[in-house]
Amino acid sequence: MLTLKVSGMTCGHCAQTVTKAVEALPTVERALVDLKAGEVTVEGSADESAIRQAIEDAGYEVQGRA
Repeated sequence: MLTLKVSGMTCGHCAQTVTKAVEALPTVERALVDLKAGEVTVEGSADESAIRQAIEDAGYEVQGRA
């Protein structure tokens, strides 16, 4: 499990966009976004750099590990 701080998420649509982007990775089992905390927790075996890239490609910035 990996939790990352993500900036730029301001609404439910943002959370849904990040969730879909991360869950599109083949080895991600589940992505849980905590909009209030500005975090996404990822379950699965995806590479951290691939997760970061998916989030950034969706238009958000990864601040680091939570």
